[in-house]
Amino acid sequence: MSAEVVSTGAPLGMRASHADRDRTVDALTIAAGDGRLTAEELDERVEAALTARTLDELAGLVADLPVAAEAAPAKDVVRIEQRYGSASRADEWAVPRRLEIDSEWGDVTLDFTRALITHDMLHIDLDMRGGTLRLVTRPGVVVDTDSLALGHARIKARPAGQPGTPVALRVEIGGRMDFGHVVVRPPRGGLFRRAPKP
Repeated sequence: MSAEVVSTGAPLGMRASHADRDRTVDALTIAAGDGRLTAEELDERVEAALTARTLDELAGLVADLPVAAEAAPAKDVVRIEQRYGSASRADEWAVPRRLEIDSEWGDVTLDFTRALITHDMLHIDLDMRGGTLRLVTRPGVVVDTDSLALGHARIKARPAGQPGTPVALRVEIGGRMDFGHVVVRPPRGGLFRRAPKP
């Protein structure tokens, strides 16, 4: 993504909105996931984006990053149904407001590392019997499973990023999981892990 992320057709000197800042943070996070920014650069630029006052300040933070293809707008409701197989959402998928998952004896993977986040909340209505619901997160994506009913099932969660990272997306999982697992983890290889200080 590039300056188009924060461009709305308005003059660059115009004051930035919360949505403008959020889009820039998303672009920076995706760039870090692609290996274009180090963990330190990501931290510095995210902090600068969250305190930016104008659109030109935000544009400067992504000016050296490639332009991404225009994404399809996010839908309000998306449904995933599968039986004895697997389903996934990965790469630059648009995160909806609500996701209905009906799954039997198979796996469902939701990979948020490069997802396009246009809403601050995703509600997942889960009806799953057997298998694993796997959520691959990134800094700023928080998963809440307090409303999920479990029947002979387990939840294993490992957050991505550091404590205090601004929340870009809150994922609330409700419904029921029987005879399966919910796994929440960061990307493999410590993609967003902070490098040790000398």
